[in-house]
Amino acid sequence: MSALAVKRVWKEYGDQIVLEDVSIDIESRAFVALVGPSGCGKTTFLRMLLGQERPTRGEITIDGLPLPQEPGPDRGVVFQRYSVFPHLTVLGNVVLGREMLSAPLTGRLFGAARKAAIDEAREMIAAVGLSGSESKYPAQLSGGMQQRLALAQALIMKPKVLLLDEPFGALDPGIRAEIHTLMRSLWHANPMTVVMVTHDMREAFTLATRVVAFERPRDRPEEKLRYGATITRDIAIWPPRTAGQASLIRPDRDGPVSHKGQ
Repeated sequence: MSALAVKRVWKEYGDQIVLEDVSIDIESRAFVALVGPSGCGKTTFLRMLLGQERPTRGEITIDGLPLPQEPGPDRGVVFQRYSVFPHLTVLGNVVLGREMLSAPLTGRLFGAARKAAIDEAREMIAAVGLSGSESKYPAQLSGGMQQRLALAQALIMKPKVLLLDEPFGALDPGIRAEIHTLMRSLWHANPMTVVMVTHDMREAFTLATRVVAFERPRDRPEEKLRYGATITRDIAIWPPRTAGQASLIRPDRDGPVSHKGQ
């Protein structure tokens, strides 16, 4: 299971209110896209789900339990800027995650355990379409290939929740379309909930099961410090998309959406 519940969450930095009174339930296996103007707190919200930030007020739970105060293997993350290790090969980058999960004190596996980790890493590398690149270094990969590697690096940890912060924004349109196809396939194949920040509305409606909009209802200059952003729209995609079931409808031709009260 990987259900998230956000209840009456506020985030403040000194006198500045970034988010105010945010509440949302995200069901297990959902794919939620967060959209809204720059500076409205989407990335801050994502960082709270990751554990890098704590709510000033309110509560976040995962499967009914308080969200751990620090990032952990239950939550994977992929950023827009490639978060891979430049001194390690493709295989080394992916195996490292498996080693850190299985041997957190030493970061190393040996013998049969290491062979099993390498085999698992090779399977994940193949799943993201990087077979044949195991011995290459990140600098030898294109931007799209580096983002595939970042996905493999996150997914090898088997996270309950995958957090994506503008992960495909730096890619050109052709490569981005390929990564969208890959992302849908990975979401169907892996038992995880996905929460993605994006500025691309087409991307949001192409990939997500729900599109959630953050906005500042009061945005005059004199109000920006004292009033934060909140959720103003929660849009369910129609026909519904369900993880684990291949869609018979092309994502860019899905039907109308329904609006849920928020």
